[in-house]
Amino acid sequence: MSKPKRKNSPSRNGRAEKGAAGERRCIVSGVVLPKGEMLRFVAGPDGGVVLDLGERLPGRGMWLRPDRSLIETACAKGLFSRAAGTHISVASDLPDQLADRLRHRCLDAIGLARRAGQMVSGYEKVRSALKTGKMGVLLGASDGAPADKQDLQRSAATVPVVELFTAAELGAATGRDRTVHGAIEAGKLSVSFLRDADRLAGVMGKNLFGQAA
Repeated sequence: MSKPKRKNSPSRNGRAEKGAAGERRCIVSGVVLPKGEMLRFVAGPDGGVVLDLGERLPGRGMWLRPDRSLIETACAKGLFSRAAGTHISVASDLPDQLADRLRHRCLDAIGLARRAGQMVSGYEKVRSALKTGKMGVLLGASDGAPADKQDLQRSAATVPVVELFTAAELGAATGRDRTVHGAIEAGKLSVSFLRDADRLAGVMGKNLFGQAA
């Protein structure tokens, strides 16, 4: 995840200064980042906090860096209510709920890439695909053999690597029992997937390799 930059004091609704339309301020840390690196929340009709991954829901947006410790702080200190200007109920397991939503979103994207013919899986197919220079993401199962994953990573040192999912999870997304190695072609799908994977890693308190941040 990119390094945050600080700008003045936070506003009540989490927005950045007027004129910075593509940036928002984290309601916990006060850092200002591009919207693509943040999570947007709104108050739901039932008075609870709602994650707005599409950034289209009506209402005052409350923005957070995708960082588990920041989300826990927002919950513990009532910062969602403060930012919204009204009481908002927050589930005690909100960080885990967010991680589940992002995990499903990422796995759905992998399945979409496979159906669109923009993904390959299997060690040899992935190795060959990486040599073309057309792949945008390298996937490795978190429970896969480290030696094989490292060998593929050396084959394409500039391709982002994501190891947040088990072989069973990747298999379910790709129509197999297990998938240990995969790669998604560079393009809109891979960019969108990487954004969500990066946010998932932050909410999990890990990096894209699944290691503690």
